[in-house]
Amino acid sequence: MYSPKSHWRKEITTLPAWLRGSIGRASEISTVQKIIKQRGIHTICEEGRCPNRGECYANKTATFLLMGPTCTRACAFCQVDKGHSPMALDPEEPKKVAEAVNLLGLRYVVLTSVARDDLADGGAGWFVKVISAVREKNPQTQIEVLTPDFWSGKGAENSQKARVTTVVRAKPACYNHNIETVKRLQASVRRGAKYDRSLAVLKLVKEIDPSIPTKSGLMLGLGETEAEIIATMEDLRAINCDRLTIGQYMRPSLEHLPVQKYWTPDEFDRLGSIARSLGFSHVRSAPLVRSSYHAGE
Repeated sequence: MYSPKSHWRKEITTLPAWLRGSIGRASEISTVQKIIKQRGIHTICEEGRCPNRGECYANKTATFLLMGPTCTRACAFCQVDKGHSPMALDPEEPKKVAEAVNLLGLRYVVLTSVARDDLADGGAGWFVKVISAVREKNPQTQIEVLTPDFWSGKGAENSQKARVTTVVRAKPACYNHNIETVKRLQASVRRGAKYDRSLAVLKLVKEIDPSIPTKSGLMLGLGETEAEIIATMEDLRAINCDRLTIGQYMRPSLEHLPVQKYWTPDEFDRLGSIARSLGFSHVRSAPLVRSSYHAGE
């Protein structure tokens, strides 16, 4: 949890005009909310109050949050609930997600999860169960995964490789794992995660199956410099990461890290151009971009 006694400067409280857009069509949001609420499942679109959720729903894309809404880690930027005793896995969740995908007519689905360091395999096998259920009922739907780093338990390094391998063998359309911020800020922003561990996830995917596109995401506004952002991009390209999203961090509450800077749309355009010049095949760089934004494209 953020402490006002930390080294972070006072937050910039005036929201710039380019971040005051509409959250999307109310009808699209209401339809999805009704279906997921009826089934007791979750989406990161709703849990994280994504500003693009209406647009994504209209484009037949959604991101489902697996294994409950409570995360075993306490990253200082994230709005998802934290706790050491997350809920037991719902044995009906794979079926419920598959039904929701069918009812909503989704063409592209992103499956993500809270960190479940309490589970023996970190939840890797659960990703596969949900992938299988979605494919059985929706054979034309493409599935992207956005996984945690799968680093927990004894022999964590070997466990991470085994868990990533489990998910890769299910052949997702894209494997996403977010680096989130630059190396210098990892400890204060991503508690329980490390820069090299995240790079290792994406590197492992390519080693196991080079045909699967990999993807990562950066959020800006936490005190990083342009030089650090470019260095992070270079590190991602060094392990053949294919796709990149770059968006503005927006403070969910006073208990979260304050915003240090609102990067302008022109600055995002410049960073996007640099990313493309480094060889990323797909780049989304704009203030309201989130890791699953236009994922189906």
